[in-house]
Amino acid sequence: MASRKSLLATLRGARQDRPPLWLMRQAGRYLPEYRALRETKGGFLELCYDPEAAAEVTLQPIRRFGFDGSILFSDILVIPHALGQDLWFEAGEGPRLAPPLVDRALASLEAAPQRLDPVYATVARVSGALPPETTFLGFAGSPWTVATYMIAGAGSKDQAAARRMAFGDPAAFQAIIDAIVDLSTTYLSGQIENGVEAVQLFDSWAGSLSPAQFERWVIAPNAEIVRRLKALHPDTPIIGFPKGAGGKLAAYANEVGTDAVGLDETVDPVWADAVLPAHLPVQGNLDPLALVAGGEALDTAIDRILAAFRHRPHIFNLGHGIVPDTPIAHVEHLIKRVRG
Repeated sequence: MASRKSLLATLRGARQDRPPLWLMRQAGRYLPEYRALRETKGGFLELCYDPEAAAEVTLQPIRRFGFDGSILFSDILVIPHALGQDLWFEAGEGPRLAPPLVDRALASLEAAPQRLDPVYATVARVSGALPPETTFLGFAGSPWTVATYMIAGAGSKDQAAARRMAFGDPAAFQAIIDAIVDLSTTYLSGQIENGVEAVQLFDSWAGSLSPAQFERWVIAPNAEIVRRLKALHPDTPIIGFPKGAGGKLAAYANEVGTDAVGLDETVDPVWADAVLPAHLPVQGNLDPLALVAGGEALDTAIDRILAAFRHRPHIFNLGHGIVPDTPIAHVEHLIKRVRG
């Protein structure tokens, strides 16, 4: 029953006395049960595309911690994979995509949207297994961030290949962005149709753009996805997470149209509360390394965040994904402190 779901209610604008809590990458390598399952399943991508295993990974942190939100276990790069790029993960080095679009046209790819079908199957499995008070979150990568991987064929520190193309051949870059917008809308809609109750757009590399480029490649395509999704699923909340947006955060909040905005750990919560639209739900923004450190540093950071957002709808979360060496005991302590 929706009224029991504190996270969903918060996304719809209701402030809670105790903010709901979930953690980005909460299903993953810091959990011994995840590591044990991963050993039996082989590669990361194989795990993402195995509905039974991916559903189990999604449910593991809910069983252990009882978070208010459960986020689908998948990866943002399933979109370029479905657009026709080859995708694999090099041990210790991260994802690889081929052919990189820095020197190949998007039209040279043969789309394979059926590659997303196992994700929808995972969603359906999880939806039927979650506790009634838990909100089920789906997600996709935002177009700019996904494009940076598609163009370079891998992750990069400064997203130089994508930025060069955006400046040097904006028409070709726009075509890539448009293709990601189209498929991401279909993908998120499919997740919603199979049982997710809210979705998050991850723009992990939003911080690498100048204000004008941010307006064109972050705000505009995210706003288009939100517009299309709202036409299809008007009651499904959308969280936007433009990591590194900094001073551009208010423009993002005002122009993209998401129901909530996620804040990374570099954002001062007091400043964010002052500059963001009144009553807009916010999510965040504990430094993942404060959670690793624990002790007084963790308690001080928790208290500052809770105090800053005490007058608006707030979802407690990290400012980015939980890191693999996070002690389980520190997560348990966090939950106790946030829930009082």
